[in-house]
Amino acid sequence: MSDEEHHFDSKADAGASKTYPQQAGAIRKNGYIVIKARPCKVVEVSTSKTGKHGHAKCHFVGIDIFNGKKLEDIVPSSHNCDVPHVNRTDYQLIDISEDGFVSLLTENGNTKDDLRLPTDDNLLSQIKDGFADGKDLVVTVMSAMGEEQICALKDIGPKN
Repeated sequence: MSDEEHHFDSKADAGASKTYPQQAGAIRKNGYIVIKARPCKVVEVSTSKTGKHGHAKCHFVGIDIFNGKKLEDIVPSSHNCDVPHVNRTDYQLIDISEDGFVSLLTENGNTKDDLRLPTDDNLLSQIKDGFADGKDLVVTVMSAMGEEQICALKDIGPKN
């Protein structure tokens, strides 16, 4: 045996996989699917009949859950598709900085300062107006495939 140390440069992260496989025929409307490397919510699924020699094909129409773009994909129904792990987490809003970042309070009492305000104008104005009025706001953050974005807002009453 040699006495020299072996050093490996690991490029992989130790976290769980960002997606999991699911058979295309089992994915339904309002589910999630990865189309063109983007996490999408399925808005339409249609299945074509098998051809003379082939597989039935599933035609998916999905809307990107972060930027709202419409994406389409056609996959044989027997093949596996990637399905993103989509999580929703509620955080209490502490502060909004001038450069468009929000400061959020996690459940264990730490702060989370790496999220930008949402790009949706309606949600953006609701958050800014509610914060300016001194209301206690809880934002819902949706995360999938390493991306996070504020997607909803709840008002839990005025600050004490």
